[in-house]
Amino acid sequence: METQIVTITSSEPKESVDRKLMRAGEIIKRGGLVAFPTETVYGLGGDALNPEASGRIYAAKGRPSDNPLIVHIAEMEMLDRITRNISDKARRLADAFWPGPLTMIFDKSDIVPRQTTGGLDTIAVRMPSHSIALEFIRQSGGFVAAPSANISGRPSPTAAKYVIQDMNGRIDMIISADDIRTDAIGLESTIVDMTADIPTILRPGYITQEMISRRIGETDMDVTILSADSQQAPKAPGMKYRHYAPKGELVIVEGEPDKVVEYINEQTRIHRQNGERTGIIGTDRLISKYEADVVKNAGDKNDTSVIARRLYTFLREFDDEKVEYMYSEAFNGDGFGQAVMNRLLKAAGHKIIKV
Repeated sequence: METQIVTITSSEPKESVDRKLMRAGEIIKRGGLVAFPTETVYGLGGDALNPEASGRIYAAKGRPSDNPLIVHIAEMEMLDRITRNISDKARRLADAFWPGPLTMIFDKSDIVPRQTTGGLDTIAVRMPSHSIALEFIRQSGGFVAAPSANISGRPSPTAAKYVIQDMNGRIDMIISADDIRTDAIGLESTIVDMTADIPTILRPGYITQEMISRRIGETDMDVTILSADSQQAPKAPGMKYRHYAPKGELVIVEGEPDKVVEYINEQTRIHRQNGERTGIIGTDRLISKYEADVVKNAGDKNDTSVIARRLYTFLREFDDEKVEYMYSEAFNGDGFGQAVMNRLLKAAGHKIIKV
């Protein structure tokens, strides 16, 4: 398959942008697949109401078919067509955080095929805030199923070049709009199950538990989010799969700063003696003390917004730079930092060393 690569820039006339998005929308209406930018990561879109299109998404990503797809909408009135039993709490969250990086799970309506929901009777829905994403969804008919635009298990793409790396030849079109995403969040949306007795966060993100609880009161957190050894089954099928992983081996090191540096440098020296290429993700305070082939500075340890924007890029760059063994400092696990640690732990296969 030949993949069209369409670039949209911030200085481009609106008429030109609209023509490109109309072409992309026609592809979706015909059952094809289009990768598009959002304020979180790039998404891989198909017609959410077309079971064959959902099947193509799973095939293009190599994604297990029991891993539900998030349905993206651009207008609030669309929510009533694809869901049932929308609670007052859900509407309050939509008023507060849509458009934005929040996904809510509802009972699905009959028009949504089970291929889109991973065989479940529930549906995950989000309204992105990125202007290109919203217009693309409108041009596509209003309902776009879209996981992240990467090969399943790989780091989600925060730049078009990584979408092209994974999806060129697999899908119909890639919309590149990097210069319109300068304030991108860099991690996927928060997922909240609104069908539970107490609304439950299944995936942490930029919209934190504290922010949600302020709007609707008591919320719960899936205990599997930050635990590798929980005996409780994940509440969403996708949570049981390894995600965000670089090609090499990643280990998180947690402890007193001097001990973290000492341990990581000792490991990188061993790898160097074995002829193995190493990489480190560190923060401002310690970055100058590390010894490795590639060292990435995540910035201030407490500035989780910056760390989030850089994380997936670092993991992709390690692959580009042929790094075989990677070590990362642990980060603050409060608030948005919980989402950063969730993704980092999944990328590392929950390999964490405490020193």
